Amino acid sequence: MATKTKLVAKRSSKYLEEALYKRLFKGGSSPTSVRNELTDFLKSRKLVYKWEVGVTLRKLRSRKRFSPALKLSETMAKRGMNLTVSDHAIRLDLVAKARGISSAEEYFINLPEPAKNHLSYGALLNCYCKELMTEKAEALMEKMKELRFASSPMVYNSLMTLYAKTNRHDKIPSIIQEMKADDVMPDCFTYNVWMRALSAVQDIPGVERVIEEMKRDGRVTGDWTTYSNLASIYVDAGMFQKAEGALKELEKRNVGKDLTAYQFLITLYGRTGNLVEVHRIWRSLKLALPKMANISYLNMIQVLVNLKDLPGAETLFKEWESKCSTYDIRVVNVLLRAYTKEDKFEKAEELKKRSKVERCQA
Repeated sequence: MATKTKLVAKRSSKYLEEALYKRLFKGGSSPTSVRNELTDFLKSRKLVYKWEVGVTLRKLRSRKRFSPALKLSETMAKRGMNLTVSDHAIRLDLVAKARGISSAEEYFINLPEPAKNHLSYGALLNCYCKELMTEKAEALMEKMKELRFASSPMVYNSLMTLYAKTNRHDKIPSIIQEMKADDVMPDCFTYNVWMRALSAVQDIPGVERVIEEMKRDGRVTGDWTTYSNLASIYVDAGMFQKAEGALKELEKRNVGKDLTAYQFLITLYGRTGNLVEVHRIWRSLKLALPKMANISYLNMIQVLVNLKDLPGAETLFKEWESKCSTYDIRVVNVLLRAYTKEDKFEKAEELKKRSKVERCQA
């Protein structure tokens, strides 16, 4: 029995005692910390399961740690971890972000033929679109159509985003029609880009027709991003009553209590001048996410300053100062600018001195 226990312990010691992504981020998510943890892990030659590598790559990408993600992917492949066609597409994206588009093109050319599928083509197209390489993106899209790889809304969304960023909004409606003709169903992102393209040319009735079409379609249910998009369009157009109607829809759809959704609600209600709703959403945010982040206070204090509610901003600043675990100078600077603008120079000087002391103690 003792021998069997030792054998199990020996086997288990080959693997990491904790999930790989937890190990990489245990010292924080700074580039240096992640890089050092990854180096230590690779030196240890401890084993990890493939799913752990996949989860870790997703988390590294979400935090824009592309070089460590690429190093992990390449090292694991060298050690015998098989790459699926999906893995190749992810690797291509990482190569583009870590080493540049030329390296990504070279990686694509050298892929085995089975890996040159809709996923890798789509990844390369997305790289071209992000780099605003219009000619290459359009040429690759034509190739994908020939190969019948342009069958998902994602590839069309990439191209539409490129046109939006290069102020070629007139191209987007024709892409929508092309999608429909090819029986490629728009997704939520498609509708969002389409709405933004119409708002860029001040076609608010067109934006509203898109929303109505989405509702009639029934296959795509607008999420909170759709209604934050719509509310922002209405605010830009000075249509505050309609904006607040869209914000009510946004709030209904924030079932996952997403922090970013709350930030949009506070900011957009602030832009409509509705201080009562700003405070109501703030209370909702605190109930939903009691552990408040610096970014939440930063956003709320900025909105209160913009609404000329300086006493409210000061009260909130004191609350933040008493609770924050990390002293964020950005929060201080919002109040400093407000004091300076209101010619409250004594308060500004007092806040400067206090912030210096706090930063020294941190």
